[in-house]
Amino acid sequence: MANRKKKYTTSTASPLTAQEKISRYMRGNKSKDTQPELLLRGALWQAGLRGYRVHWKSAPGKPDVCYPGRKLAIFLHGCFWHRCPHCQPALPKSNISFWAEKFDRNVARDQQHRERLRAAGWQVLIIWACQLQKDLPGCVRTIKGLHQGVPDSYWLEAA
Repeated sequence: MANRKKKYTTSTASPLTAQEKISRYMRGNKSKDTQPELLLRGALWQAGLRGYRVHWKSAPGKPDVCYPGRKLAIFLHGCFWHRCPHCQPALPKSNISFWAEKFDRNVARDQQHRERLRAAGWQVLIIWACQLQKDLPGCVRTIKGLHQGVPDSYWLEAA
């Protein structure tokens, strides 16, 4: 066998522009099985709160964690995308009008889902990602309390 040299060729593809890089990063944001979701579901499992459905399509808004038998819907909101009132994340510095409109639509859609669930007789719990990081056992205790049952007149929204 003859000793062959490898030929290296230069890439003809041009480097990505800033907008293409941002688009690539944004496409990497997942909507399911995010790190906070996995953390919460693991804690619920260890606490013995099993039997939940993940992103159950039959409930308005497809809650992140849902107990259909107990009519308990849990939304786990990311602070940036859903505009956390605790963290108050900053707006992006470019294309401000687009982002402001997008965040307003997200918040309005979240409110609509909560109203539809409440009208159907569901209990709705919103957990922010920052709350989950600060007090995971407290979030699990709250869910456990709701799971065991509360009066129909009691609505909890941890916002």
